[in-house]
Amino acid sequence: MESKQQDGRDLERDYGDGFAGWGEGVDDVANDDLSHDDMAYEARRDHPLIGCVIPAYNEEDSIASVLEALLAQTVIPDEIHVVVNNSTDRTVQEAKPFAGLHRKECRGMPITCAVYVHDIGENPDKKVGALNYGFAMVEAFDYFLGVDGDTVAHEDCVELLLDEIRSNQHIGGVSAIYTVDDRGVRGPIRRWLVAGQRQQFAAFNIKAMQQSREVPVLGGQFSIFSIDALKAVMEANKQMTPWITQSEVEDSLLSLQLKSAGYNLKISASARADVGGMLTMRALDGQQVKWNAGAVELMRSYKFHPCLRQRWLEHISMFFNAYNRFAFVFLLAASLRIGAFVFFPIWLVPVAASILLNTKIALKMRARDHRDVLFALLFLPAEMYLWIRIAHFLRGWWKSLVGRRGDNWAAQARAEKGKGRAYVIPWIVWWLIIVLLVVGMAYLPLIIQTRILFWGWLVLAVITAAQTLAMAFQFLRPTRGYLV
Repeated sequence: MESKQQDGRDLERDYGDGFAGWGEGVDDVANDDLSHDDMAYEARRDHPLIGCVIPAYNEEDSIASVLEALLAQTVIPDEIHVVVNNSTDRTVQEAKPFAGLHRKECRGMPITCAVYVHDIGENPDKKVGALNYGFAMVEAFDYFLGVDGDTVAHEDCVELLLDEIRSNQHIGGVSAIYTVDDRGVRGPIRRWLVAGQRQQFAAFNIKAMQQSREVPVLGGQFSIFSIDALKAVMEANKQMTPWITQSEVEDSLLSLQLKSAGYNLKISASARADVGGMLTMRALDGQQVKWNAGAVELMRSYKFHPCLRQRWLEHISMFFNAYNRFAFVFLLAASLRIGAFVFFPIWLVPVAASILLNTKIALKMRARDHRDVLFALLFLPAEMYLWIRIAHFLRGWWKSLVGRRGDNWAAQARAEKGKGRAYVIPWIVWWLIIVLLVVGMAYLPLIIQTRILFWGWLVLAVITAAQTLAMAFQFLRPTRGYLV
């Protein structure tokens, strides 16, 4: 423990007052107990050491629940480091009561868990800086457990993750199955947004289950990493730390580097954790635009890296989703204007395929409720949520292509506080373009209008047919008995 104290003091010396408060109020108690508790010391030596790091930014409402869940695990981490950064709320005060030693019997052995609370103050590297600070505390351990400050794990989550990552030395990391907890969510808009996020997480998880549980990205919400794998990444890429600031989707870049180093990334078959959901349009926009913009930057930087193949396919699919909906609204409006629209019942086939696929995803949720099923069956809620995701997708690409990098972490923070109106921009632009196109069509000769409509509907029909076949394939593809 003394060496770990020195590491913390070195960080404080090197980085200045921003790291003041390392292990505040904890060191003396923890060190005294550990030096006199031989049984606990031997137990710590006889099983793999797990160091848990919780980067916490304004998590006063959830940090206590996160720590309670960790300390109630069937296998508890050996150390938990809460790294509070850039916070302006009472996160530190809410976490401090947990600081100190906690004892529990795990697998027949007495285990001690030392909880440390670090307030590193203003940190320009934000979550990446907090993760790297925590890594310095536990790099001598066997496994690194990364937990977001709003993610609450089921009681056997750590044990299941540990068992799986120890089962194969080629596994670099394993993530829990994530879902958004919808208990206590009130209001129709909030319930709709949470249902959409639950569906989004479930679809990602099911696809991973269908691919031998291999994932392109190991989500940082609740994942365990091999320390050896993280050090291999640092050595291969000549990095001083596992996470670097070049990407705002730190988990995506690290995942790519782990896979490039020859490690497998898995999603657990049964370990589960509940993540915090975005309850407003602004907050959801801030989160998902950051994810999309970061992913686009990664894709553009590493081009057609084999580990990014699935990412490219997902973005191509989303592009066609955007095109289909834009084209449908434009062609429908232009056809109605000249009285040329004729409805064919075959257009209901894609709707039916979408309902079937979404319903299958809902029924594969272990903790599903009636809202999840209705979200899928009624079609319109899922379709409206997809339009929202398309807006995030387009904004992410726009920010990347026009070079507007900005601070997407800060933008997300402002959005979660109810500030900013950037989320409405895609809708204004979208409908303005459609109106201008329809009005512009009116000035064309009728024969030109009919030709545009003919070829437009034909292209739309071909793309829609291809997407319908893809949905049918996903619906018929077995999920190997997994629930997400």
